[in-house]
Amino acid sequence: MKQSEIFRIGLLALVLAPMSTATAQTADMGADFVSRYIWRGHDFGESFSVQPALTFAFGGLEAGMWGSYSLASDGAFSNELDLWAGYTFETASSGSFGVALTDYYFPYPGSKDDGMHFFNYKNGGNGAHWIEPAISYSGPSSFPVSLYVGVMVHNDPDYSTYAEISYPIRLDDDVEIGLSAGASVMKSDFYSTDGFGLLNIGISGTKKLKVTDTFSIPITVAYVLNPNHKTDFLVFGVSL
Repeated sequence: MKQSEIFRIGLLALVLAPMSTATAQTADMGADFVSRYIWRGHDFGESFSVQPALTFAFGGLEAGMWGSYSLASDGAFSNELDLWAGYTFETASSGSFGVALTDYYFPYPGSKDDGMHFFNYKNGGNGAHWIEPAISYSGPSSFPVSLYVGVMVHNDPDYSTYAEISYPIRLDDDVEIGLSAGASVMKSDFYSTDGFGLLNIGISGTKKLKVTDTFSIPITVAYVLNPNHKTDFLVFGVSL
């Protein structure tokens, strides 16, 4: 069996496992509406985007789909549809540890005609999918720092590695400030870095906008600086 077939079958199995109504403990769905889709310091689509998500969970295992669809741009990276699966190990006092696997896929007009379709799992930089296993850590409530490290192991000859640290600061019940810093740790064509490069230094603010006594809508404003590309972004988002 080819490596690409193993990745595809393994990831689909992980995603579909908790989706059965007989085994799924919880299911969640929603969408974000963002003025720009900024991912790890890069602008995908350069326009307003809608980002739906569907998640299933059973105990520590979670799996689902996440997408981003530009309302104006039709470029190669303006639309995205990801499959992902992960497992979280909880501890009593030391926070939680997680492992995850994400399949990034970028459908766009004409992709079926030029071979960049969903079933093109070729490796070496000429496929339609990028697959990233990752490990993460979330600290306890007394020190809620989060750490993330992911490596592109499929369709990326550089095995690009991304690392990020983030820390939330809750001001009150309705407002939270988030601080984060992310970098490509080595040379990467995927991230356009010649070596170690800071890509994603950010500060965000999230506030719950009260609609009724029992319903509120989270709104977010985030400032993102990409020192490696010498650019920055200010993004507004609404979550449903």
